[in-house]
Order: sequence, then C-alpha cells, then structure tokens
Amino acid sequence: MRERARELATLELGLRSDHEIQANLKQEIDQDRFTSIDRDMLRDAENQVVNLREKRGSEYERFKHTLRAGRLQKLGRMGLAQETRPGVWELSDKLEDTLRRSGERGDIIKTMHRELARTGVEKGAADYAIFDPSEAKGRSLVGRVVSKGLSDELNNGFYVIVDGVDGKAHYVDLGQRPDVEDIAIGAIVEVTARSGTAKAADRTIASIATRNGGLYSIDAHLAHDPDSSKAHAQAHVRRLELLRRAGVVRRFPNGDWEIPPDFEWRAAGFEQTQARREPVTLKIQSAFRLEEQISADGATWLDKQLVGRAPVTLKHAGFGKQVEGALKKRSEHLIGVGLAERVGDGTKYRKNLLGILRYQELRRMGAKLAEESGIPYRETGDRERVSGTYRRAVQLMSGKFAFIEKSQEFTLVLWRDVLERNRDKHVEGVIKGQSISWNIGRKRGPEIG
Repeated sequence: MRERARELATLELGLRSDHEIQANLKQEIDQDRFTSIDRDMLRDAENQVVNLREKRGSEYERFKHTLRAGRLQKLGRMGLAQETRPGVWELSDKLEDTLRRSGERGDIIKTMHRELARTGVEKGAADYAIFDPSEAKGRSLVGRVVSKGLSDELNNGFYVIVDGVDGKAHYVDLGQRPDVEDIAIGAIVEVTARSGTAKAADRTIASIATRNGGLYSIDAHLAHDPDSSKAHAQAHVRRLELLRRAGVVRRFPNGDWEIPPDFEWRAAGFEQTQARREPVTLKIQSAFRLEEQISADGATWLDKQLVGRAPVTLKHAGFGKQVEGALKKRSEHLIGVGLAERVGDGTKYRKNLLGILRYQELRRMGAKLAEESGIPYRETGDRERVSGTYRRAVQLMSGKFAFIEKSQEFTLVLWRDVLERNRDKHVEGVIKGQSISWNIGRKRGPEIG
C-alpha cells in the first residue's frame, strides 16, 4: 500500500528534486527516531563500527559523509554511539530498538496532544504518560476514557487515552481487544497489566490433578481442600473452560477434566500469548460519566469510593480534583434523600448503602421495562435459582444486568459475558449474594459462572 501510494503521489506531483531530497535528509540528523541515515550506517558498518576517515570521491559521497558526521554527533549525545578514535564511531547494539521506541513515543505524544486538544482536556507536557505494562506490575490505573482509536490498522490494534485520578493523561495500548466499541467515552475504567504467567488457580488445578490420576473435578477439589467452597471450585472450572477453548485441557461428558502433565507450562504459554495480543486488562468500573452519577438513584462508582473498603487515591489535580468535587456533591445528594447524615465534621451513611441503592434502581428499571414489554417484573432473592431465556443486557448505574424471560414474567440479574454467547437461549443460575453462577443449557452439567 505504501509503494502504491508513493507511485500515485509521483504521478500527481512528479519526481522529487535533488534539493528536496537533500533537505529532507538534513532534517533527519536531529530526529529522535530511527532514520534512513541510521539504516544506511548499520548496513555499511563493520561489526557496528562506522569509519568516517575513508576517502570520499563523488559529491554524493561527500554529502553522505556530512550527514553521517552530524547524525553520529546526535547519537553520541543520546548514548547510542561512541567515538573510539578520531573519525571512528562504534554504534550501540540497542540503537535501532531504542530509536524505534523513541519514534513510537513521539508519535504517541502527538496523538495525545491532538486528541486532548480536540476534547478540551488541558494538560501540560509533564502530565503526559504512556502506560507501560512491564513497569506497572501490581499497580493499576483508574480514570475516565477521553478518547479511543486505532493504533495499528494492519493488526486491528486499539488504544484509549485515560484521564487518570493521578492528574495525568495516560496512553494505553489495548492490543487486539475485540470489544473496544463497548468502552464509552467518559466511562470510568481500571487498567492493569497482564502478568503473562500461570495463575494461582492453575497451580491449584495441577496439584489436585496430580493427586487424582491426572483428573480435576469439583468433588476432587473439595476433597483436597475441605475448607474450600463450591463457588470457589467453580471459579477454577471457569478457568478450565477458558483453557479448553484454547486447546490446553479436555473436558469429559461427566464433568471431569483431563489435566496434562505439563499443564502449568501450557497455561503460562496461553497467558503469554494473551499478553501479546492484549497487554492490559481494562475493567469498566462505571459506564456513566462522573456528572451523571452525582444525582443517580443507583449504586454508583462514587458511592463505592465513599463507603468502599479500598477507595482510589486521588491527586488534587486534573480528573482527581474533579472526582473530589463530585464526591462532595454525591454526599450532599445522599444526605438530601435520607441515605446519609452529617455527624460532626463527617458524614454517616446508611448501613448497606450500596444494596439499598441497587435495590431501588432495579425496582425502578423493572417497572419501566414491564411497562415497555407488557410482561410483569419479578424480584429475586439470595440463594434463589433463576431460569429462563436470556434476551439482552441492561446497563444500569449499579452495573450490567441480564434480562431473563420466563413464561409470563422476567427478572433482572447480574450479567456475565458468558451470557452473550447464549442470547435467546435457555440459561440457569443460582444467586449468591452479589454474584451468580450460571449453568448454560437445559441439561444439568458443570456450572459456568
């Protein structure tokens, strides 16, 4: 495509003059990216050594010598070349990789500057950051999505720009994420780096299978660890289901799993492949903008910051400052509707605030959907078994819920992505507090929560 575009441009504009070519090459001398001058020097170098003391005959060779002399001075200041003796330079083994990364960073900064200017987000040069998964192990980035787009058209790669609660704007390479259209501008998200290593669940599965003749099952798990719950074991089954689709393990009709001897090695390889395709995990904390959450009647992300056990750390700048203001307004709203009260210099919130807000929103949305569909809404309780046909997802302030239709009624329960592959199909699940374990299909079998 590049060659064809070049040909079309040449037909339209004609050949470039020698003066234009020389002017473009001179501009490459001080650039912080991998240039054609660098490529020529690496091709002509012997054991990474460039000798400028060689005789130069033609005018072109003298011009090329001038370019290389200027470029080597630049590379020397960058620590990518060293003059070992007058006129003789040794190039760094990391020259190409370093310059290519520097060029990519420059392109990213330009993209960020353009997108932030377009969206009206003001940031100084020091407030631009690139989320590097290799340096972010154990740390997460929380903020709002201000822009998204294609980062690699050939490989269908995407990026988002996140205005973080730390006051900085972060460029995040999502890799080949298929559901990027679900990430709304203004949504509150949490970004973490993929580990690229086997998970703790993989080690547990391997240990149980070793003691059980190479097989894993929920019964074997509970026998191995009597203190473990069935829900905990089912989380391992969900992990195995994911690995089964990747060809790592095999499931038998009775629900047992065949675990190969090199299971942990294969699981680590699967994670490494996933990390190359999707270097980060992006979790949507709220699909709604900060302003919409202030007076909402559901359990919002702001409420989780007010009463949650692990609120995010806010910097008094940028989006972090905006969150501080929104939290104060949300607190005032909750006082106004009787769900909180002032106590001295602080605020006391109703017990089970999140549960109350979630219940209120579900009742309101249930009544609205009942009026639209003509089917009555039925509330559900803890430990209740839910069955019916999954119709669609409903996005609420309290989270994403599934519309489950049965006979002449419907209910709303927490949504999971496994349901989307079973739209308009029969599903069954058991509600357990604020989660639900799904059993897909009419026949009883291993649960997929």
